[in-house]
Amino acid sequence: MRTVDTIEIAADPDAVYRAAQQIERWPAILPHYRWVKLLGTEAEGVRVEMAAKRGWIPVRWEAIQRCEEMQRRIHYRHTGGATRGMRVVWEIDPAESGTRVTLIHDLTLETPVVRWWIGKMIVGHFFVHYIATRTLRVMKRLLEEQACAEPSLPVLDR
Repeated sequence: MRTVDTIEIAADPDAVYRAAQQIERWPAILPHYRWVKLLGTEAEGVRVEMAAKRGWIPVRWEAIQRCEEMQRRIHYRHTGGATRGMRVVWEIDPAESGTRVTLIHDLTLETPVVRWWIGKMIVGHFFVHYIATRTLRVMKRLLEEQACAEPSLPVLDR
């Protein structure tokens, strides 16, 4: 099962890429993220534990993040939690309005109970789509506010 969420952000593509790539900062800027823990570096990328909320429901997973800075692509492979086996790609591309961000979640789930259609619908739409669209909407608001603010105010930069 695949979910695709897209948004246009009136901001520079490189600024959008930096904000999306810096997941350790997400809990400070995204109210639905509870924590992001950097667990270490591997050959494939950075291993992280991430926790968010879907409404009042807490969710947690582990993933490996691999970044392609030149292409402005961020890849995740979920290695733990109910979404183990899921692959995620952030595609960040220039657009007339600034930047088009497309979030692609491919649900090839390894956990037997969520392989069923109902499990995929619950995980895919109820959790993944909800959290992804909220992430994109909040980033859009923050990055567009930053683009209008003084350049010396690094809202989302390191």
